[in-house]
Amino acid sequence: MMQSVNVMKQKSTVEVSQKISCGVQEHLLTRLKVHIMKVVKVQVCGITSLMHTQEDIKITKDLGLDAYRFSISWSRILPRGNRNGGVNQEGIDYYNNIINDLLANGIQPFVTMFHFNVPQALEDAYGGFLSSRIVADFRDFADILFSKFGDRVKYWITLNEPWTFSNHGYAIGRFAPGRCSEWQQINCTGGNSGTEPYIVTHNQLLAHAAVVHLYRTKYQIWQKGKIGIALAAIWFEPYNSTDENLMATDRALDFMLGWFMQPLTSGQYPQSMRVRAGNRLPNFSNTERDLLIQSFDFIGLNYYTSRYVLDKPNPSSLSYINDSEVDIVVERDNKPIGEVSVIGSWLHIYPKGLRELLNYMKMKYNNPTIYITENGLNEARNDSMTILEAIKDDIRKDYIHDHLCCILQAIEQFEVNVGGYFVWSLMDNFEWAFGYSIRFGIHFVDYNDELFTRYPKHSALWYKSILVKKIKIAQSIVSNDAKKDRQKYVPSNVFYQ
Repeated sequence: MMQSVNVMKQKSTVEVSQKISCGVQEHLLTRLKVHIMKVVKVQVCGITSLMHTQEDIKITKDLGLDAYRFSISWSRILPRGNRNGGVNQEGIDYYNNIINDLLANGIQPFVTMFHFNVPQALEDAYGGFLSSRIVADFRDFADILFSKFGDRVKYWITLNEPWTFSNHGYAIGRFAPGRCSEWQQINCTGGNSGTEPYIVTHNQLLAHAAVVHLYRTKYQIWQKGKIGIALAAIWFEPYNSTDENLMATDRALDFMLGWFMQPLTSGQYPQSMRVRAGNRLPNFSNTERDLLIQSFDFIGLNYYTSRYVLDKPNPSSLSYINDSEVDIVVERDNKPIGEVSVIGSWLHIYPKGLRELLNYMKMKYNNPTIYITENGLNEARNDSMTILEAIKDDIRKDYIHDHLCCILQAIEQFEVNVGGYFVWSLMDNFEWAFGYSIRFGIHFVDYNDELFTRYPKHSALWYKSILVKKIKIAQSIVSNDAKKDRQKYVPSNVFYQ
């Protein structure tokens, strides 16, 4: 399960959505040996998603949400990955039922086309996104989605977190297909961390541009929908104000967010990447540049946390992760950028970073329409707790509240064009390499119950009070006492600076 929430500029209210991506069709994850035990659980999750579809839509409606974000499994529609292998009508029927049920309940579908699940047949045939052949196959997949669902789906996301797919799958080997350079000695399945991430991102961008061009020339004029892309976004703060660290911070942003936003707005990769990656960074043809520039109606940002950045010149090993010549850290002067809810977690709570990120997007990329397509907090799974204990997640409620406040600051004070906000997630779900060991949901899922029964957490009840009662979320409701109480995990300068 994968989910999300929405703050409308005019109303200053909030909305949420959910994404279903568990599926039993064979895709790349099912062949990655290091994930075999987790894949079994993915398949169980897929079965329970089928069983719980009506219940989950009812939960969405009862919360007062008017949007539901879900992804469509490529191999569920095209079992062999392309048109030649035939279309699975049962898959079409499954998603038609979800879309129709959502609309019958007054809920708008937000549909993601690709969330890391490359059909295994295409991986076997030509290496998936390592080959430019993927562009035509992805375009054909999208063509089927537009033709079958586009009369009702009005919001499309081509790719979810292409940076994560390239970095985790081809630079550090943590996600499928688990590729990286041998020198890293982390049991990868082959690969080259200095070249493959750039190739994979290049082909993802070309696939995105091809799909957007198809939609705009064949479907958008009569379906009247919108199409965009959802990007992973960490906010980076300089470790201190030295020129070296300020420039390093710019490079960190270029190598993550700019890797995608610069081609989407100018048709070129950032100059800082071109200088450091050299001929390992592919080039766009003039035709490809034309297709890329402004190939979005909105940009999705998935924001969870922030980091400090130090200059780190002359890396010793060739890899995308070293090319930026930066050191990314979570502490400055022995103080973390934000506290964590799980010891050792990557997610340090820093709401101010989201506000800064939105302002940066406005200034650098001409204020595009932005949806916060993911934002949420993890907690450790603890089966020793009772359900009544486990649903007490006030820290998550505060996390969501404080990020909403910072979004509203960006909207009201800086006129950033935010169309909506999606919380991650509607319910606890399978979290990739972490499996079921952490919980992101505002609904508790009982994994020890074969039915995966759902229970609302305190954050869900609070969220419903905002949505149903239309309680205004504004900076003014963050009292000094509330800020003081939260200093145990939120920096004191989060709200006003």
